[in-house]
Amino acid sequence: MNKTARMVLVLAGSAGLVPTLAQAQTNITIYGIVDAAIVGERGGAEGSLTKMTGGAGATSRIGFKGSEDLGGGLSAFFTLETGIRLDTGATDVAGSIFNRQALVGLKGGFGAVALGRQYTPYHNMLVQVVDPFNTGYAGTAKNLFPHSGSNIRTSNTITWASPNMHGVDMELAYSAGEQSDSAARRQFGGAIGYASGPLTLRVAYNSKNGDAATRFARSRNTLLGAQYKLGKLTLHAGFGIDRGPEASPLANPNNPYGGVPATPSTDGRELLLGLSAALGQGKLMASVMHKDDRSAFNQDASGWGIGYLYSLSKRTGVYAAYAHVSNRNGAGYTVNNNTEAGSGNTGYNLGLRHSF
Repeated sequence: MNKTARMVLVLAGSAGLVPTLAQAQTNITIYGIVDAAIVGERGGAEGSLTKMTGGAGATSRIGFKGSEDLGGGLSAFFTLETGIRLDTGATDVAGSIFNRQALVGLKGGFGAVALGRQYTPYHNMLVQVVDPFNTGYAGTAKNLFPHSGSNIRTSNTITWASPNMHGVDMELAYSAGEQSDSAARRQFGGAIGYASGPLTLRVAYNSKNGDAATRFARSRNTLLGAQYKLGKLTLHAGFGIDRGPEASPLANPNNPYGGVPATPSTDGRELLLGLSAALGQGKLMASVMHKDDRSAFNQDASGWGIGYLYSLSKRTGVYAAYAHVSNRNGAGYTVNNNTEAGSGNTGYNLGLRHSF
């Protein structure tokens, strides 16, 4: 559009001749992450593997989000986000476009209500409060915590996030299974937290039903977390309780160690203690974890991880991470990263990421 035409439209809008241009417009932002790494995996039946992986630190993605002021303190918003396998250029879920997030909602004095494919309160808490690795890199909490599938995000979901009142806020989520029996695959969850000064406390709950074949057996995950900031140092802690047939699936269910396949825990506990700290021109991340399997198999595991993200600029960084898991009694836990479950009990990442 040339300067003359633009000036005519501005003057017409000022005179009320083009009222649609004088109304609130939707503000749209295009954003994303581009992340690739050299990943090493050791200790599994496949032996030593070295490969390139897209999204070891954070899943590569492109997204669109926007909002419109509707007046009276009410606004509309939307998010559309797709994941990308940077090593191949393919979407990270075949046959899906906006597989990561696809939602529309309203925000006002009542908080925010959204409908579509969304993150669960359990996931939000694990990423934002408990895990110093934000569920990425080799040290991710998903090495031992049940952070996969519908514990991360769900389709056909309605959520409500409350306004913050004196440091307290809440989240609620309900996901319809959309099967012939309304109880099948139905899921609901929530979280409540308190944040004041350096301290953050939060608890999240997630409950999901099985299908008719399992007589709608219910699986439940409860997560308690805390975070405390001491200047440039942040301390992290999390405790998880899992009960039910699908409460704690193995990240890699394909028998990565060979022999007798490991059995997913149906009654377990997880503990994480960690830290993140501004160090030099980057961020140091570290954690130790333990899985207590209280089923008859007693397949416990312990793990630790350390990583460093060095900032080349505000948007670009290089990273290195290393983690190890010790399995007991035939347990099958592996060293994951953000996008892959891993094939062994030891892993490292050397990567580059850019956000926009």
